[in-house]
Amino acid sequence: MLNKGKKKKKKRRTVSLRLNFLFFIVFLLFSGLIIKLGVVQIVYGDEYLREVERTENDTISTPVPRGKMYDRYFNPIVDNKPLKAITYTKYPNTKSNEMLETAEKLATLIEQNTEKITERDKKDFWLLTHQKEAEALITDKDLELVKNHKLEEKDLYKLQLERIKETELDKFTADELEILAIFREFNSGYALTPSIVKNKDVTEQEFARVSERLDSLPGVGVTTDWERDYPYDETLRSVIGKVSSSDEGLPRDNIDYYLARGYSRNDRVGLSYLEKQYEDILHGKKAKMEAVLRQGEVVDTKPLSEGERGKDLVLTIDMELQLAVEEIIETELRRTKAKGNTYLLDRAFVVLMDPNTGEVLTMAGKQYVRNSETGAMEIKDFALGNITTSYTMGSSVKGATVYTGFQLGAISPGTTFYDTKMRIGRTLKGSYANLGPVSDITALKKSSNVYMFQTAIKIGGGNYVPGQALRINPNAFSVMRNHYAQFGLGVRTGIDLPNETPGARGPDTLPGLLLDLSIGQYDTYTPMQLAQYVSTIANGGKRLQPQIVKEIHEPSNEETIGPVFQQIQPKVLNDLNGQEVWIDRVQEGFRQVAQEAGGTAAKYFMGKSYRPAAKTGTAEAFYDGPRKNEFSGLVPTTNLTLVGYAPHNNPEIAMSIVVPWAYQSGGSDDINKRIGQQALDTYFKLKEERASGKKSE
Repeated sequence: MLNKGKKKKKKRRTVSLRLNFLFFIVFLLFSGLIIKLGVVQIVYGDEYLREVERTENDTISTPVPRGKMYDRYFNPIVDNKPLKAITYTKYPNTKSNEMLETAEKLATLIEQNTEKITERDKKDFWLLTHQKEAEALITDKDLELVKNHKLEEKDLYKLQLERIKETELDKFTADELEILAIFREFNSGYALTPSIVKNKDVTEQEFARVSERLDSLPGVGVTTDWERDYPYDETLRSVIGKVSSSDEGLPRDNIDYYLARGYSRNDRVGLSYLEKQYEDILHGKKAKMEAVLRQGEVVDTKPLSEGERGKDLVLTIDMELQLAVEEIIETELRRTKAKGNTYLLDRAFVVLMDPNTGEVLTMAGKQYVRNSETGAMEIKDFALGNITTSYTMGSSVKGATVYTGFQLGAISPGTTFYDTKMRIGRTLKGSYANLGPVSDITALKKSSNVYMFQTAIKIGGGNYVPGQALRINPNAFSVMRNHYAQFGLGVRTGIDLPNETPGARGPDTLPGLLLDLSIGQYDTYTPMQLAQYVSTIANGGKRLQPQIVKEIHEPSNEETIGPVFQQIQPKVLNDLNGQEVWIDRVQEGFRQVAQEAGGTAAKYFMGKSYRPAAKTGTAEAFYDGPRKNEFSGLVPTTNLTLVGYAPHNNPEIAMSIVVPWAYQSGGSDDINKRIGQQALDTYFKLKEERASGKKSE
C-alpha cells in the first residue's frame, strides 16, 4: 500500500511538471505573438496603414458627339441623333464572376439582342459557368505533359474549348443567352473606358429601371449616346464618308496612330472621305474624370474637364442646287435609257463650281445599280465618282490644246488651217464633216478635229504630207501633257478629299495617238479635273484648288451655328502666265459655241439671259465598265461631255458634265447638253429667287 501511494505521488508530480512546462511554452508563444504585434503596430504600423490606405489615380474619358456638317446656307447635312444608352466601365481588379453577377442582374432589367453572339462566345461562357465540368475536360495525361514542360498552361484552355460538345452549347436557354450577350459587351471593353452595352431601342422603362438600380450594378451607367443622322438621306453620302461603330472602334490598320493621339480602342472615328479627312476637327474633346482607386476599387471620382463635341464643318455645297441637279440627272438617265443602243449607259456626273474661288457648289453623280435582294435596277448616289473615276472626254479639252499651241508657238491668234480629211499613211482622220478654213476661234466653235491635229503635229515637230507616214518627236506627249496639267488635266486637282485619282495616261507614243490626245481621245480625266480646267479658262488663267469645306465653326449647344473658327481661303495652284490675248481667244471660241449659230451647243444655250460659254465633247471609246466581263472583246461606245461657264464676260459659275458610255453603235443623244442647260437654268433661277426673297437661305 505504501509503495502504491508513493507511485501515485510521483505520477502527480510528473503531470504537474508537464503541465507547467506546457503552460510555459504557451506563455512564451503568447509573449512572442504580443511582441510581434507590438513591433508590427509600433514599428511598421504607419507603413502598413499607408499601404492599406494607398490610392491610385486614373483618368476616365467619356466620348462626345462628333461635329456636324452644314451646306453653305447652314442647312444641316450631317447631324447627331441622341440615343439613350446603357454603358459598362470595367475597373482594374474586376473579376469575371463579378462581371457575370452584374450581367445577370442587368439581364432582368433590359432586353438584349443576342445576334452578335459567336460560337467562341458560347464556349467561353460555358467554361465560366460550368467550372466542374470544365475541369473534367482536362485529363491526367494533359497535366503530366504540363508538368514535363511539353505543354504550356495556356494550352489547357485551348484543349477545353476544343473538347466542349455542341450539344452542351445547344442547352443554353434564351435567358442565359441574353446574360451572355450582356457579359460579352462587358468583357469587350477596356479598363476605365466606358463601353456601350446597349444604345439601340433602349425604352423609357429600361432606362428608368437601370437608373434606379445603379447602386447594385457596379460599373453600369446610363448616358446619352449618339449616332450620325442624315437629313438628306443618301445625297452626298459617298462624299461624306462613314464613321466606325462602337463595336468596330479604331481601325486596326491605324490603331497605333489613334492611340498615340489619346483615342480609346472603342472610339468611333471617320473611316472615309470627309469624315476621315477632317477627323481631327470633327472628333471633339472628351469629358475627363479622375477615378480614385484603392486596391482596385473606385472610391471616389473627381471631374477634370468638361467634354466638347467636335467642331462643325460648313461645306461649299448648295444643297438645294445639289438636289435639283440630282433630279435632273435621274430624269435624263431614265429618259435616255428608254432609247435604243443605251444598254451600257449607267451613270452621269455634274460638277458646278465657283471659278473665282474653287468652291464646289454641286458635286452630283448617279449610277444604276442592281439591288442584290430584288434584282431590280436602282439609281444610287455616286457623287464620289467625280474624283475616283476617269474617262476620255473628247472635244471638251480642245481649249487646252489651242492654248498649248499658243504657248509653244505652234499657232498664233488667227492662225488658219483648212479642215478636210487628213490621210496619214492609209488612215483617214478628220472632223465630223469637212469644215473648210477654220481659225483658232472657229475651230473651237465648230469643234474642228483637223485644227487640233495640225497644232499637235507642229508641237511634235512633224510635217504632214497626205498619204505619207507621220513622224513626230515622242517627247511631244510629255510636252503636251505638262501643258494640259496647267489646267488640271491629268493631275490631281488637290480637292480636300482623299483617294482622288489623277486619271490614266495612254502608254504608247505612236504619232497618231498624239493627234488623239489633242482631241481628248487618248488620256482619261475625272469630272472634277474637267471642272477645274474650265474654271481656269473662265477666270482668265488661274488654276484654283477645288474645295468642299468652306468654314470650320466652333461647336454650339444652341439652335444656331457657333462662331467661325477657321475660314478656308481660295488657293491658286498655278497661273498660266501667258499673253492675255491667248486666253481671250479661247474664251471667245467658247462663247461662240454657246451663243452663235453654228456653235455645237447653240441649240441649247443661244438666247439665254445668263450668256454662257461652253465646249461640247464626244469621245469614241471602248467600254471598260462593271459589265465588261459580259462581253467578248472591246465594245465601241461613246462618251458625252460638256464644259461651260456663265456669264461669259463675268463668270460666277463653271460646270462640267460627263456621261460615259452614253450610247453604243448606231445611237445618238444630247443628254450632256440637256443636263447642262437645265443645271445652269436652275442655278440662275435659284439665284434670282433668293435675291427677291422668295427662297430662304
